[in-house]
Amino acid sequence: MNYTNMTQTEQKNATNVSSVFTHQVLPVFYSIICACAFILNGLAAWIFFRIPSSSALVVYLKNMVVADILMLFTYPWRVLGDLGQGGVQLKLIVCRYTAVLFYLSMYTGITFMTLISMERYFKIVRGTSGVSYLLQRASVAKTFALLTWAVMMFFMLPNTILTNQPMPEVFSCMNLKSELGRTWHEISAHFTVGIFWVAFMLMLFCYTSIACHVYRSLKRVQRDRSEAGRRSNRSIFSLLAVFVFCFVPYHVCRVPYTLSQRPNADFSAYDRFILYQLKEATLFLSAFNVCLDPIIYFLMCRTFRESLLQKISSVNREKRRPSLGTGLSISNL
Repeated sequence: MNYTNMTQTEQKNATNVSSVFTHQVLPVFYSIICACAFILNGLAAWIFFRIPSSSALVVYLKNMVVADILMLFTYPWRVLGDLGQGGVQLKLIVCRYTAVLFYLSMYTGITFMTLISMERYFKIVRGTSGVSYLLQRASVAKTFALLTWAVMMFFMLPNTILTNQPMPEVFSCMNLKSELGRTWHEISAHFTVGIFWVAFMLMLFCYTSIACHVYRSLKRVQRDRSEAGRRSNRSIFSLLAVFVFCFVPYHVCRVPYTLSQRPNADFSAYDRFILYQLKEATLFLSAFNVCLDPIIYFLMCRTFRESLLQKISSVNREKRRPSLGTGLSISNL
């Protein structure tokens, strides 16, 4: 179907579909995940930052919490912008600041997922000797964490600085960028997409190796399912599943969408329309990651899990405790 051959009525209907999906449906979905993620990540942050950073895993998980919270702060701005609130000034804020923060947080979180996968691989498959022991130290993990934030900021923050052009007649974030800004946008886009696919390949390698190692261990000792085996299984079925569900669809369609945004790209109006719808739908899946990451924390980190269960248990005990204001206690009945 060629968009240029559509009747005026069909083109209007297509525009209406775009408006309904991007300006009515998606804002509702973003609002829902924003409310849920605020509760889940607030609880995760409250628990994690009472836990000492005594292992590389905890260091990486804490940084994932920070990345998710930063990402979460961008959702209200997006919702207001998609609903048409705030006028031109809100659009400028989204283009220059919150959109950049969204992608910075997302790819930083992806990098920490990869570092977690590698930490699990070295701990379970390679053991605790030599380089493996070094890479599992909390001090080394903190260095990697600082390096990750520094590299991501280096590639992403110029997109804020270089979005500095006067308001165009036809508003779009790309039209706000200078010539250097457009070039840097393309560089950072290719860099982050490359980060994703390298991360995906590394994670597949790590978890395939872990699965094979656990399988061989269980064959040797059929009766004893070790704690390392249980942890690795949780890693495989939580971290990898969340990664594939949230990020793979978006990155499959991001490359053709980015190419379609070039001024002289050979894409019809209908092709651009379809790619935009796919990009927005799959981007929502990436945004949904902030609701699923707390599941990873619970399954992968024993200290986090025990702290959470202990907190829930103490709350339940408080609820069951009789009120002193009733005049009677259980012991007096």
